[in-house]
Amino acid sequence: MGIIEELLKDIPVPKMMKVRQSFDDTKLDDVDGALNEALQKEEIRKTVKPGMEIAVAVGSRGVDQIVEVTRRTITFLKELGAKPFIVPSMGSHGGATAEGQTAVLAHLGVTEETVGAEIRSSMEVVEIGKLENGLPVYVDKLASQADGIVVINRVKPHTAFRGTVESGIMKMIAIGLGKQRGAETCHQLGFEHMGKHIILMASMILEKMPVLFGVATVENAFDKVAHVEVLLPDEIETRETELQKMAKKLLPKINFDKIDVLVIDEIGKNISGDGMDPNITGRYPTPYAHGGPEVNKMVVLDLTPETEGNANGVGTADFTTRRLVDKTDWDATYANGLTSTVVAPTKAATTLANDKLAIKAAIKTCNILDFTQVRMVRIKNTLEIGEIEVSEAYLEDVKNHPYMESITDLYELSFDDDENLA
Repeated sequence: MGIIEELLKDIPVPKMMKVRQSFDDTKLDDVDGALNEALQKEEIRKTVKPGMEIAVAVGSRGVDQIVEVTRRTITFLKELGAKPFIVPSMGSHGGATAEGQTAVLAHLGVTEETVGAEIRSSMEVVEIGKLENGLPVYVDKLASQADGIVVINRVKPHTAFRGTVESGIMKMIAIGLGKQRGAETCHQLGFEHMGKHIILMASMILEKMPVLFGVATVENAFDKVAHVEVLLPDEIETRETELQKMAKKLLPKINFDKIDVLVIDEIGKNISGDGMDPNITGRYPTPYAHGGPEVNKMVVLDLTPETEGNANGVGTADFTTRRLVDKTDWDATYANGLTSTVVAPTKAATTLANDKLAIKAAIKTCNILDFTQVRMVRIKNTLEIGEIEVSEAYLEDVKNHPYMESITDLYELSFDDDENLA
């Protein structure tokens, strides 16, 4: 027995129970129909002229019905006689290569076959001006040469800063369309200034580039479209501010204020740009965002297959496993930190040989007197928290909570021969 095993051998793993959390599940039953109705408004239709080549900016991960929303937008443009094409708009993602960004779109299901428009991918940008502080503003060259630009994105809280607009249409314009150079520039002075810079950069692009409209969705707590809206250029900032408020009200959460140990089965870029959504975990990569539970120790156990080795966010946790570290593509992971300038999330957390040791290490270090009373929560990932596992110490809390109910009796966690969760 090694020193780690010796230190952790007497640490108990608590009994757990499954709990269902209730959230507002209001959603649009017919997203395609709702979007088509919004697009048919005369003020939207008259922005499109026959023969126009129109760049449609798409690229955010995890957006519900992104293929359907993109296809409906493309169909609408074609019906008015325009010639739409897709421009990957995702800053530096996809390895900051044209081929990589096309591949990211394919992972999202967005291909020429599925949405009915050619994909034109390039990392080449043009500088259209500078902010007063000297930061240059970039736009995808292919989009800048088009007769019109349409932007599609979901509006949601950001994971590293707070502002009147966070993730949404304005960010897609400033950073997504800015490609790697635009993303790098917007991050250069840090997240403290990100909210301001997104607005200033997007406003300059809206002033100088032929942006026709934005298609914005808001999702409910189960990541299903609850609202869709089409925004003209002069109303994007104002309406997005209101949509951001809506998104925050609908955000799911873990219904405990304090958690001794939070165990997360998997993280990945398909779950969140940060691997796991800090709005759920309460652990943020910068001091410029807040919200969520107070977590003493956090464990991440594995990577999703879809993240392809990108372990951005693992450094936000306290403990991880050898399995996760061995799967990590460190170049891809470090590239996130080099672009965002936030490098703590790309470090390896304290690494244990298996799940059981990682969980025990978190319990041992969570600063409580009686380890048998540990308040532990386990989730699959931060997208799926409708059902969670909680330890025995939460029994009374669950009984008395209006939005939680236990759906199993208490049970022991099951580990396989390698001491990983079965």
